Amino acid sequence: MACTTESMRAALTDQSSADTDDVQPKRLHSVLIVDDEPGILSFLQKGLASQFSLIEVAADADDADALLSRCHFDLIISDIRLPGRSGVEWISRLREQDQMTPVIFMTAHADLQTAIKALRAGASDFIMKPFRMEQIQTAVNRCMERQRLQKENFLLRRQVAHMQDNSGIIGSCDLIKGVCEVIKRVAPMPSTVLIQGESGTGKELAARAIHRFSGRNGSFVPINCGAMNAELLESELFGHAKGAFTGAVKAREGLFSYANGGTLFLDEIGEMPLAMQTRLLRVMEDRAVRPVGGNRETPVDVRIIAATNRDLRAEVDQGKFREDLFYRLNVLSIRMPALRERIQDLPELIEFFATSIATDLGVAIPQIPESEIKRLAEYDWPGNIRELKNVIERCLLLSHQPSQTLQGCGNGGNADRRGVEDDDLTLETIERRHILRVLDMENGNKSAAARLLGVSRKTLERKCQAWGVTQ
Repeated sequence: MACTTESMRAALTDQSSADTDDVQPKRLHSVLIVDDEPGILSFLQKGLASQFSLIEVAADADDADALLSRCHFDLIISDIRLPGRSGVEWISRLREQDQMTPVIFMTAHADLQTAIKALRAGASDFIMKPFRMEQIQTAVNRCMERQRLQKENFLLRRQVAHMQDNSGIIGSCDLIKGVCEVIKRVAPMPSTVLIQGESGTGKELAARAIHRFSGRNGSFVPINCGAMNAELLESELFGHAKGAFTGAVKAREGLFSYANGGTLFLDEIGEMPLAMQTRLLRVMEDRAVRPVGGNRETPVDVRIIAATNRDLRAEVDQGKFREDLFYRLNVLSIRMPALRERIQDLPELIEFFATSIATDLGVAIPQIPESEIKRLAEYDWPGNIRELKNVIERCLLLSHQPSQTLQGCGNGGNADRRGVEDDDLTLETIERRHILRVLDMENGNKSAAARLLGVSRKTLERKCQAWGVTQ
């Protein structure tokens, strides 16, 4: 049976629509069963149907090779005695080709020498025929759990290494090295930090790194200031007393209280309403919080880190942001570079996202060819790191190369980028055309377009309003 992307996608669809009351739901895993006995193949197909989303069978090593050339499998279950090549010879050759899929061997003729050969060939487990379904299911569970732990261990080791080297921020270009040095220097200080940069450049990641190296005992508490109206934001930040407003049936502490002793991260600070800016400034100066509707102030020890993709200096000049709050926030400033400014980090970022996302999805880690990375390097990445992460996830879900999921990602160094003419390559024009194209793809659905672009809906609406787009 041919293994295709369509069959895998159909299997995933079946998985998502499976009855949630099933005792043992299907996993998003695939298995290849190799045996020359039709009865064994049928028995295993039926018995393992509840554990695997995709099951393929082969009668010999040649048929199995043909399937492996077209599809990745998370597990191989093979008889040792196969027509032509033995299972041990076949798996040994796969190991020489760096095919590391775990293998469970089955045999009706076991002896010590056979077991030693199987282990040397890379067998994960060894089952004697005849066997009960419970035995093979136990062996399968052991293999899949071992594989999951190995992937997690690899990912954690990689993440820890990056955390130790550069605060968890992936990249080794001079710009990123400079950012990491500043983070480590300012982290132990109590001063307020303002992180600036375009959407998707990793401003929250930098804020978390500052908190991690700060030595503060409290929690890291993030909030998006542009995701709610002024009244709700005020209640979220400062809390409220019982009866302060309709629906306030009991008192509630705000995020300042939850962040006491730790760090409060104010994302999209540029979108905070002016009235709220006044209250925030008062809290920062007095280091005390008064809940909405309350009459008592509570002292708080909170380190403030703010982030914005706006030019706050220009916002101050236009009267959209308080000048005194700007200077109170801008004690220490960190600028996160756009992806197009650190394109030499692209291979490292692609490898990181491909590994981590493949591990989360339970699929094989893809090998991105050098030619594909060169195509991606020609793209402008208006959504920055967040857009790259989304592209890698889409390519894993759709079994495409990353550039195939990007409109306008050229096949050559001078390829047209998103249909923009050579004489109109300003960043503003490129961003506008890309956003409008995504909106058109999503039939004007701004929420869906914002998710695809990796920005907040409010940010998207603000840009559309500036461009006079009403769809």
